[in-house]
Amino acid sequence: MAGETQKTGAPEAPVTEEEVVVSAVPVAEKELPPVPEPVAEETQKKAAAVVEEGVEAEKPKPAVPEEEAKIIESASFKEETNVAGELPDPHKKALDELKQLVQEALNKHEFAVPPPPPAKEEEKKAEEAATEEEEVKAHVPATEEEPKPEEKKIEDPAETPALAAADVPPPPAAEGPPKPEPETTAPSAPTKEEEKAPPPPPHAAETSEPPPVVVPELVEKVTASVDEDGAKTVEAIEETIVAVSPPGPPPSEPAPSTEAPPAEPTEPETPAPPPPPPEEVSIWGIPLLADERSDVILLKFLRARDFKVKDAFSLLRNTVRWRKDFGIESLLEEELDTELDKIVFLHGFDKEGHTVCYNAYGEFQNKELYQNTFSDEEKRQKFLRWRIQFLEKSIRKLDFYPDGINTFVQINDLKNSPGPFKRELWTATNHALQLLQDNYPEFVAKQVFINVPWWYLAFYRMISPFLTQRTKSKFVFAGPSKSAETLFKYIAPEQVPAQYGGLSREGEQEFTTADPVTEETIKPASKHVVEFPVSEGSSLVWEVRVVGWDLFHGAEFVPNAEGGYTVIIQKSRKIVPADETVVSGIYKIGEPGKVVLTFNNQTSKKKKLLYRSKTKSSD
Repeated sequence: MAGETQKTGAPEAPVTEEEVVVSAVPVAEKELPPVPEPVAEETQKKAAAVVEEGVEAEKPKPAVPEEEAKIIESASFKEETNVAGELPDPHKKALDELKQLVQEALNKHEFAVPPPPPAKEEEKKAEEAATEEEEVKAHVPATEEEPKPEEKKIEDPAETPALAAADVPPPPAAEGPPKPEPETTAPSAPTKEEEKAPPPPPHAAETSEPPPVVVPELVEKVTASVDEDGAKTVEAIEETIVAVSPPGPPPSEPAPSTEAPPAEPTEPETPAPPPPPPEEVSIWGIPLLADERSDVILLKFLRARDFKVKDAFSLLRNTVRWRKDFGIESLLEEELDTELDKIVFLHGFDKEGHTVCYNAYGEFQNKELYQNTFSDEEKRQKFLRWRIQFLEKSIRKLDFYPDGINTFVQINDLKNSPGPFKRELWTATNHALQLLQDNYPEFVAKQVFINVPWWYLAFYRMISPFLTQRTKSKFVFAGPSKSAETLFKYIAPEQVPAQYGGLSREGEQEFTTADPVTEETIKPASKHVVEFPVSEGSSLVWEVRVVGWDLFHGAEFVPNAEGGYTVIIQKSRKIVPADETVVSGIYKIGEPGKVVLTFNNQTSKKKKLLYRSKTKSSD
């Protein structure tokens, strides 16, 4: 990705105009958080200072809001293809790997049931280890506590090694060789044999390991013997306890004989139930892995995670689970308040065919609407559900085929925006924004901010370092004086709503979005003329608009015949910016000639002229 570059627009006229422009071209996902939490006066001063440093504007702070300055431009890039055959090889490989992970997850039903947390498994292992330790400890004190009533000398096991070393002479070492003899006599030998051959007890203990009851019996025999032998026998007992666990072969033989029978009936039971069929998961009405439209969705998640397959799969899985938890399918059937429809709405398409979504934050200046939307948590949750529902319905209208258009162009109108002090508004907006970023990746081709106030530019500069280059490449900023012209760069005037400087109006009109608009520039301090040739027996219909007006406009009919009289259709009059509107007219032609529209611009600023016309046959 290209790095970002700063460009400062040089004024074309003596008037200081500042335009905020960022390269076009859709793609990317993260949306800019509309506004920060309420800031104090000191932060406002710092923000204003930031604007003065990076943006060319008038020196006094109050003058910055109206005449905007150029903001940082980010190198743009075109929207990537969704056709699998046209993808680069690394992207193809990543897509195939993600499809394999998705298929495995569908087979294992991982989208529906989250995997058990690993903490529980660790707890089980810890509990098993603890129980094993308790069992071992339970056997050790039993061998030590039983001799206590008969001999008080061997109370502390730590003392037994010292006693054995002091009281017992070296004969045990000499008597060690006759170990094979006591093997046959150990189980039935009397106490006398034990005195002669002390080493045999270990062998006797080995033979007595399977039945745990034999150990205490040996202890009783030891306690009945002489102290010296007792000391030795205690040592032998300790050795037998240690020896019980290592020599697995002899005791393991009888154990499996008892456990084997129950294991046999379980084996035929496991293959009996057939594996469950793969899980069916749909997102935005499209089943995963069903057709090529699924590839388009998977590519969105891959691009949102820079084609890191595991991260993209995790994002997809979390999104599917969130949709189920949030109840998206049932939300689509709910009837929510339509009072918010004038705040967020779809209107027309841009020059590349993207659906355009408008967000008019200035509508929240209406106190009643603001209170009805953000006054308490319940209402804010309702607003959130409405916003998600609106987005879901809008996404269902997109074309998810590889060669289709499946992203939006967002127009954010900050005119009369409540500003950073409306905490409830920005808290709800940021919450909604976070959900959109986490669960709706790569649905925005471009973010255009119009009527941008100075404080928003300062806010953007503060958060810009935390945004990716991919995200910043989609942002376009324009102040009030350049908002309409900025929109016309990406959206044809016939598609732009009238309230934003275009010619598209609601209701039945003489013209529709199918009728193209001609754009021309009226130079400063000049007179501009537009002529429409007409023939006899027809009617001419036209409509014009000058962005910002503040000039004189008139219309007249001039016949082709010499000596004919010029007919004034509309007397020249000055139209001020407050009259920002579309001027239309109709004239029935009685003889061949032309209709002439005049625009007299006496200001030092150039003007953007929009007009269109058509001829109808006279009835």
